[in-house]
Amino acid sequence: MELKNRYRNTESMIGHGNPSFTSAKEAGLLDLSVHNTGRGTLSLPDGREFINMCSCSYLGLDSHPDVLQGAIDVLQRERTLCMSISRLRIRLADLDALEEELSHRWRAKTIVTNSASSASAGLLPLIASGHLLPDGQKPILVFDKSAHFSMNLIKPICADETHVITAPHNDLDFLEDLCRKHARVAYVADGFYSMGGVAIVKDLFHLQDKYGLFLYFDDSHSLSIYGASGEGYVRATMGGEVNSRTIIIGSLGKGFGTAGGAVMLGPQQHADLVGRFAGPLGWSQSLSIPAIGASLASARLHGGADLAERQRALRANVRFFDERVPTRTSGEDFPIKIIDVGPEPLAVERSRRLMAAGFYSSAVFFPIVPKGRAGLRIMLRSNLSTEDLQRLCDAVLELAAPGTSEPLAS
Repeated sequence: MELKNRYRNTESMIGHGNPSFTSAKEAGLLDLSVHNTGRGTLSLPDGREFINMCSCSYLGLDSHPDVLQGAIDVLQRERTLCMSISRLRIRLADLDALEEELSHRWRAKTIVTNSASSASAGLLPLIASGHLLPDGQKPILVFDKSAHFSMNLIKPICADETHVITAPHNDLDFLEDLCRKHARVAYVADGFYSMGGVAIVKDLFHLQDKYGLFLYFDDSHSLSIYGASGEGYVRATMGGEVNSRTIIIGSLGKGFGTAGGAVMLGPQQHADLVGRFAGPLGWSQSLSIPAIGASLASARLHGGADLAERQRALRANVRFFDERVPTRTSGEDFPIKIIDVGPEPLAVERSRRLMAAGFYSSAVFFPIVPKGRAGLRIMLRSNLSTEDLQRLCDAVLELAAPGTSEPLAS
């Protein structure tokens, strides 16, 4: 019996994408083994050093002395790396302290997970089955076309519970039409997309008020860099309380500077259900003990003067870059910049040339982006010096100097 690929096509993904990955590896852009120099660069075995422009540690908190000391302190106190048991049964008291601190900072019941991806793997099927909806009924589950792969990966599992639809990116009319036709609709989206751009958060909450739309956001790329307490773009934009029709998740391994994921829930009654039945959130083991200590230290930094200063420094660096290098997100206050190139081989070649200039910027191509729309992804950070930023801008602009076959940005 021939089976139709309804939600994924691995053969097509590998067939079209693997040649570009192979080309990138041959160009010395994949599988790099490095050491951290401690002075803002990474070193290769041959002694070459470069600045990593694909780091998601947007605020540089991964190297903050308090964060590093937090990992050391808890490890020395507890004298073990992990509990090696499901957090549902036994968990470190410091994990409770971390969740209490984040819940206070972000004004929502917050559960810490091994990763944002494992959070989606556990939560999305419970949304599809209706168990996280206020009335317990199954919704039509709608994924934004640009939703991250970690969420799209769960589509077939969700489709075993309910009807799954893929919506055009940020298409409010499409979504409202579904809300008119169906009593229960749940929408899955990023808050801040990994390839640039944001969800239409205010419009989505308007649909929630009007139709009862359930909203699930992965806001990994904006945690810590938005909001007075680093609660992220969605949480800062929505204001008020996290209600029973909203779940926000995010990675602690990006702007937050440590490891793991976080889930912001509304009603308290969801917490036990999530802990018991959201698969990866409850089984195996919880976050490693050093990561818990580091995260607790980072959580205590949130809302303070140091966080606010790092946020301001990041925005200043974003403006500095935007004033010199045109991209399709110029003028938007977000640290991910995509240099559109077009052909996959040209994107790999430009990434190689940028690496030769001392900056690593990954070439992005299918299946990360649509075929024929490859480019370079640059992630700006608060702890990049003006001198290094200027050198980066000069190197990027040189890639589009006369003689290249494609424009810098479309």
